[in-house]
Amino acid sequence: MSLSVQNIANIPVRRNDGKETTLAEFQGKVVLIVNVASKCGLTPQYAGLQELYRRYRERGFVIAAFPSNDFAGQEPGTNEEIRQFCSLHYQVDFPLYEKIPVVGEHRHPLYTALIQAQPKARSTAVVPFAENLMKYGIQPNPEPEILWNFEKFLLSREGEVVARFSPDTAPDNPVLLAAIEKELGK
Repeated sequence: MSLSVQNIANIPVRRNDGKETTLAEFQGKVVLIVNVASKCGLTPQYAGLQELYRRYRERGFVIAAFPSNDFAGQEPGTNEEIRQFCSLHYQVDFPLYEKIPVVGEHRHPLYTALIQAQPKARSTAVVPFAENLMKYGIQPNPEPEILWNFEKFLLSREGEVVARFSPDTAPDNPVLLAAIEKELGK
C-alpha cells in the first residue's frame, strides 16, 4: 500500500509541550525526522543536529525530533526532563515532540507511514550498524523496522520520504549533507 504525502503530513503528533499538531506545519520545508534518546552512545548527535539546523533553517530546513524509549531503555525521562536535557546540554531549538514508540505493535502511526514509504535505511559506515549492535550482544531489529536511536528520514519540500539513514550516520556525514542540499536546491 502506498501512502500519499497528504497521509504523512496529516498524522497527528504532539509537541513536547503537549500541543497537538501535524507535520503539515512544515509544508514547503525539507524535514529531517529523527528518533532520539538522551542516554545513548549516539546522544552526542544532538550537537550535530543542532548545528545542521542552524546551518540550513534559513533555507527552509527543519528537524523534527521524536524521543523514544524503545532501545535498551535509553530515553527514560518525562517529556519535561527530555526538553530540559536537550536545552541544557545541547541548546536544542529545533522542534521536539512527545516520546513515542517507533517499533513494535504499538509503533506510532507516523513511524508506520515512514517505514512503509522507505523500508530500507542507507548505511554510511564501513561496518553496518546492525553488526556493531551484535558485538554488544544486541539482536538488531529486522528490516524494515527502526534499527536504533537516531535513525533519520529525509522528507522533500512536498512531504515525500526521499531517504532514510542508519543511526550511525552522523549529522555532518557528507552523504546526508548532499541529500539535504539536493532537496533544498529544488
